[in-house]
Amino acid sequence: MREKELKELMLKENEEFKKANKLHQQYDKKLEKLEAKSFLTEEEKREVVELKKKKLALKDKMYYLMIEYKKSL
Repeated sequence: MREKELKELMLKENEEFKKANKLHQQYDKKLEKLEAKSFLTEEEKREVVELKKKKLALKDKMYYLMIEYKKSL
């Protein structure tokens, strides 16, 4: 099964994966808004760093869930 197909399947069937994906998208939108600004305050710069860390952690979690799901097939 291809990664894209697996992701689509898990979005339908796996609640934990669905929540992680939704949160990842929310962080991505916040990050886009911040990065669209021409100037960031120090607080906003820290927020960008934190959002990137959180997004990466969620991506890792989703990848792990996909691996575990593949094993169960």
